[in-house]
Amino acid sequence: MRIALAISFLFAALPALGQSMSPMRGVVTSFTDVFAVRVHPANPYGHRIRVEVRVYDQDFAPVAARITPSSFMLGGQASRPVLVIVPFEGAASRKVRICTESVPFPGQQTQIKAQICGKFLARRM
Repeated sequence: MRIALAISFLFAALPALGQSMSPMRGVVTSFTDVFAVRVHPANPYGHRIRVEVRVYDQDFAPVAARITPSSFMLGGQASRPVLVIVPFEGAASRKVRICTESVPFPGQQTQIKAQICGKFLARRM
């Protein structure tokens, strides 16, 4: 019993690694009919992963946005900038979620698709 308790405390002290993205929140002001956000997906693992960046509205419906690059390989312990351009579609403000999704490689034992999303509010002046 003591050994099991000691092992559980040992694993509880280890940091949990997970895919990340920064910034996770933001407020953007734009003077045009589109707004831009630059996010930085990061890979904390020691191996490369395939990453896709997608944009959703506040209810997780897909949004037609320009994402550069939208899909790429990200090396272990690396991050890279991604530019996301979203139209206001006639609204004075818009809330979107920009999500970084890791895509599992075919043929691997685990097929877990991780997703992390940031919330952004844009106001049109």
